[in-house]
Amino acid sequence: MAKKNKLTELFGKHPKSLFPLVSTEIWERFSYCGMRAILLFYIYFAISKGGLGLPQATAASIVAIYGALVYLSGLLGGFLSDYVLGSYKTVLYGGILIMMGHISLIFPGGLFALFISLTFIIIGSGLLKPNASNMVGGSYEKSDINQDSGFIFLVFGLNFGALVAPLIVGWVADVYNFHLGFLIAALGMFTGLLIFRSSKNKFNSSFFYPTNHLSSKNINGLITKSGILIFILVVAIVIMMIFHILKIENLIKLISISIVLLSIFYFGIILGSKKITKKEHSQVLAYIPLFMASILFWIIEEQGSTILALFAENNVIHTGIPTPWFQSLNPLFVILYTPFFLWLWNKLAKRQPSTPSKFSLGLFFGGLSFLFMLIPISLYGRDILVSPLWLVGSWGIAILGLMLIFPIGLSVASKLAPTAFKAQFMGLNFLAIAVGQAINSQIVHLYIGNEFTYFAIVGSIPIIGGIIIFLSKNKIKSLMGDVM
Repeated sequence: MAKKNKLTELFGKHPKSLFPLVSTEIWERFSYCGMRAILLFYIYFAISKGGLGLPQATAASIVAIYGALVYLSGLLGGFLSDYVLGSYKTVLYGGILIMMGHISLIFPGGLFALFISLTFIIIGSGLLKPNASNMVGGSYEKSDINQDSGFIFLVFGLNFGALVAPLIVGWVADVYNFHLGFLIAALGMFTGLLIFRSSKNKFNSSFFYPTNHLSSKNINGLITKSGILIFILVVAIVIMMIFHILKIENLIKLISISIVLLSIFYFGIILGSKKITKKEHSQVLAYIPLFMASILFWIIEEQGSTILALFAENNVIHTGIPTPWFQSLNPLFVILYTPFFLWLWNKLAKRQPSTPSKFSLGLFFGGLSFLFMLIPISLYGRDILVSPLWLVGSWGIAILGLMLIFPIGLSVASKLAPTAFKAQFMGLNFLAIAVGQAINSQIVHLYIGNEFTYFAIVGSIPIIGGIIIFLSKNKIKSLMGDVM
């Protein structure tokens, strides 16, 4: 009993549903990050090496827009959870779709199989991701000071799966072939589904039912709005076909613009809703600058699977080490830092820095990680292979920023979410990652041949954003009300 009390004192008291939810997320991250660790190389490696043979810049844009759509689809998952399925079924169906997506790549099928696979994973991740995180937040009372620590446990689990995945899947793809690597990713998601399904009795009853129900009027309005959006998209594609500009690069550009516009539109929907109170309206306004700060950070963070992966392949000495293994640096640092941040937030308790202050500092570290990469380029030039320690240092700095933004962002989104948009608001938190990735899909092609300028400009912007957030922290805190 004394040992239990000491553990509770160190880590806080958490609900029984936390372990199965974190375990499910571990295996979801294993499948997603395992596949993503080899995806870039599968797309641009020559056909003779088992790849699809596309140009590096095109491959990087595809991976970036894929990541954007994965997180964008969180809005769909939030909507289905809130209005149709409830959190539990939405997560379960999402996991099944993710597994099907990985299975689609087990056998060679060219670009067609790739896009079928990505479609399944995009939709499945959108169903699973925001709702699993929302289930973690919904397992705590709003006033429970252990919630931030609970989300740190979640982030720890996510990154444990992300750490192991590139090592295993990357090694299998390197020694055998890409398709066997995709099979390992599918088995990972299958394991996560077994854990989630067998833990059904540990979840709150509220997770099994939607928090809102659509009236026939709302359904008709939704169908009309969806139809208009689909019509606009189809018209845009037809115009591109008429003018013979229907190429992968132009489709990616169209999707990127749509994602940015959608984020603006969705905030307008929530702020204009009659279902939110005056207090909730203020808290949504408080979330907007934090949302924008998240975008700036994720522009940096999500380039680990594109720009830093290309740097690892083209500019780093790594004899005998499969390139996908460098993708494990990101989660490795999260795991190393997690005990410190768990201790720090529990030690500070109510004396913790405010959420805007944490975000400001997180943006500083995010930008600094890219500015750090200017050193090896300045010393050795862009055509010389350098020590992998430069990548280790860059990731080490960036993850300090991640620990100040990602778990805190999940927690504050859960606290600021209006009751009528609970799961959807969690989807907005992931939409920030989608917008960051959408921007990445348009800028990553500028990297090759302009490495120094690229790292300098992209690294400076988050630091400027962090300064603005810090100077605006009092206004943001006042809008947040009683939320820390």
